[in-house]
Amino acid sequence: MSNITANLTALQLHVAFWDCNNDSIITPAEIYHGFRDLGFGVLFSLGGLLISLFFSYPTTLGHSWLPDPLFRIYTSSIHKAKHGSDSGVYSSEGNLRLPLFDEMFEKMDTTSGGNTSVVDTNAHEGSLGVGDLFRLHAKNRVAADPAGWSFAAMEWWTTWLLLQREGLIWEKDLRAVYDGTLFWRIREERKKNGGVTQGYGWQDWIGGLWNNGTWKTWEVEDEPKVKIEMGREL
Repeated sequence: MSNITANLTALQLHVAFWDCNNDSIITPAEIYHGFRDLGFGVLFSLGGLLISLFFSYPTTLGHSWLPDPLFRIYTSSIHKAKHGSDSGVYSSEGNLRLPLFDEMFEKMDTTSGGNTSVVDTNAHEGSLGVGDLFRLHAKNRVAADPAGWSFAAMEWWTTWLLLQREGLIWEKDLRAVYDGTLFWRIREERKKNGGVTQGYGWQDWIGGLWNNGTWKTWEVEDEPKVKIEMGREL
């Protein structure tokens, strides 16, 4: 994979996971199977086909004025599919602007409260909660751009469903989404026993409401648990 992605922009790396045969073209079928590999359900993965519907033609403009009849996405010109009201972390050429990524957490992170990185316990790791994402989306909205508002909302919703852990999106995870490396790791982890232990699916929603009366399952899971051993509380 390293040889294939060596000269790609961060945005091209972000979508490379869905280019199953490395031909620089993403078909609707590849989009569907990519979402399924990440653990999304059939209906959600079918909804992912809207990506081809909305973003095929902008990427086709790098090759032709005529739309692609098969709604394929051309990764070599994926930067042409950038929309308004986004975070601005990708430049107009598709490169990753790390100062803006760091600034996003500096300004929007109201939830981590000194949590440390799961990788390095001596390092602070930022995080974004649901409320932070709503504020971020509102901050980035520009006038007369309902399409951009909608695309950004769908992207953050999908990201939260995929990444949430303890109700939060963590900085290292989101960084790995922007450069695409997390998608490959999730697919590999799903092949192992136990699979991925984060994310939020319809089972969490139904189970949380049914058992605990709340969709915020992580709040219930984080409640202190009393251990009983030989009739004695520890």
